[in-house]
Amino acid sequence: MTKITLITGASRGLGRNTALSIARHGGDVVLTYYSRADEADAVIAEIQAMGRKAVALQLDTGEVGAFPGFAERLRARLSETWGRETFDHLVNNAGHGDYALIGQTSEEQFDRLVDVHFKGVYFLTQSLLPLLADGGRIVNLSSGLTRVCVPGYGAYAAVKGAVEVLTRYMAKELGSRRIAVNTVAPGAIETDFGGGAVRDNADINKHFADLTALGRVGVPDDIGPMVASLLGEENRWVNAQRIEVSGGQGI
Repeated sequence: MTKITLITGASRGLGRNTALSIARHGGDVVLTYYSRADEADAVIAEIQAMGRKAVALQLDTGEVGAFPGFAERLRARLSETWGRETFDHLVNNAGHGDYALIGQTSEEQFDRLVDVHFKGVYFLTQSLLPLLADGGRIVNLSSGLTRVCVPGYGAYAAVKGAVEVLTRYMAKELGSRRIAVNTVAPGAIETDFGGGAVRDNADINKHFADLTALGRVGVPDDIGPMVASLLGEENRWVNAQRIEVSGGQGI
């Protein structure tokens, strides 16, 4: 039976690349988007052109109150599109970059990072557990910045660190359902994340490239295929792990 993967924040960047990589591996995709329905539709068209099925649903992963309604919309789309009541894989990818030194971080910035990157992951997963098939997989996206400290990234890295701890607890508590849970921690990547700073600012790009053993920053094609592979049957025994995909950043 074809596997169905739900990826949050998959209309662009790493989420988009992951969705396309999964489709190339023969999987179907449910993707969420925050505001750009046109970008989501473009990803859907690319997946369908590969002969795979895909649907898009709007979701703000920082609005916990919206999760029960989202779960019901998802349940309906699973039935309509696949004739199923469950999906197989959850990739908690959605996020944003908001960077400031600790002495300059506002409470609003801090709260939004917590709501999207940690609280959202916690309670969205909780809301979707009844729809996640036994024997399924969860991948939570973290960051190489939980291991390598770069000034200005403190709040962002701290909430990602919380996700890494949460991942291990998820793996422990969901083990009875044979659900494997892992963290993937990318290094610096050239996307529009954080206003496209790594991609568009030559100084920032060089800074992270100089920190990386392979001598460059990453691109989406360095991450999406790895996540798709982690969801494959050949990696069924990988569980409760933090897997950094950074080209050797900060070693």
